[in-house]
Amino acid sequence: MKTLIRPAVTLFVLLSIIAGLIYPLLVTGIGQAAFPVQAAGSLIERDGKLIGSRLIGQNFADPKYFWGRPSATAPQPYNAAASGGSNLGPLSPALQDAVESRVKALRAADPGNTQPVPIDLVTASASGLDPHISPAAAEYQIVRVARARGLAPEAVRGLVAQHTEARQWGVFGEPRVNVLELNLALDALPAHSGS
Repeated sequence: MKTLIRPAVTLFVLLSIIAGLIYPLLVTGIGQAAFPVQAAGSLIERDGKLIGSRLIGQNFADPKYFWGRPSATAPQPYNAAASGGSNLGPLSPALQDAVESRVKALRAADPGNTQPVPIDLVTASASGLDPHISPAAAEYQIVRVARARGLAPEAVRGLVAQHTEARQWGVFGEPRVNVLELNLALDALPAHSGS
């Protein structure tokens, strides 16, 4: 038995050092050298102040901003420590009630908008942290945002087009709009450029 314990302990210590110390430090170093922005969390700063990450959604409620996908995280929306979906199935009465409530809130915020509400404005993503909306979800909100800011809808539509990202490598995923980056670009526009 003693002849087995020493090699087992030696192997355990050796693998712990390799897999628990050397490998993570190596991968972290390579990541920070090759992709410094991404390795730091894709953080966005303005005037030396941290605004957020382009990878995690934020809760925008003001009508002058584009709103992102609902978040199913608790106790507050877009809580990365509680990332996860609601796990409500398509036949769930709770999901149906939540979607109906969200549709009513969107209609109340923009009563003249008769377009169909895009699904990503009323359902949470699997992570609950999605920072993107579809171009259709952005289009749905253009008139409300333009009116709240005193801007021409076409100026806002042009900004949405500038911030619409194509499929990853032209193949994977769908076109998308990063809500935080779009809202920051809106804040950078001069006010009252037409209506």
